[in-house]
Amino acid sequence: MSRAQATILTNICLIEDIETKRVVMQYRSPESNHWSGYAFPGGHVENGEAFAESVIREVYEETGLTIQNPQLVGIKNWPLDTGGRYIVVCYKATEFTGNLQSSYEGQVSWVEKDQIPNLDLAYDMLPLMEMMEAPDKSEFFYRHRTEDGWEKETF
Repeated sequence: MSRAQATILTNICLIEDIETKRVVMQYRSPESNHWSGYAFPGGHVENGEAFAESVIREVYEETGLTIQNPQLVGIKNWPLDTGGRYIVVCYKATEFTGNLQSSYEGQVSWVEKDQIPNLDLAYDMLPLMEMMEAPDKSEFFYRHRTEDGWEKETF
């Protein structure tokens, strides 16, 4: 029996200006995306690309910022209906250069960190952010679908 499974690899990055306590949020409209709401920028890992390289590239493409020293802060993952798995490698970056600019992926803006709960957030952004900032947590896992959504666990 093979232990291999089809896997989709992606990333997400919480970019924080620690002096102003603001973070970069990206709004994706429901008209042009599979999902909508405010989320952190990120995207797919390309074949042959290191995870850290992929998040640096994705952040630049989607925000115009070049991040340095992205810190791995956890993973988010769930089983696919096809039998594979979807994995989001979660990073945090507090070092960056450049000017914030939106892309075709969505509008980006600096948001006061304490105002994030007031935004039209993408699905489960608050608990994901809590996991990403918790020193004792490293995984956000959707075990399976229920009538009310997903059964979720944080480790």
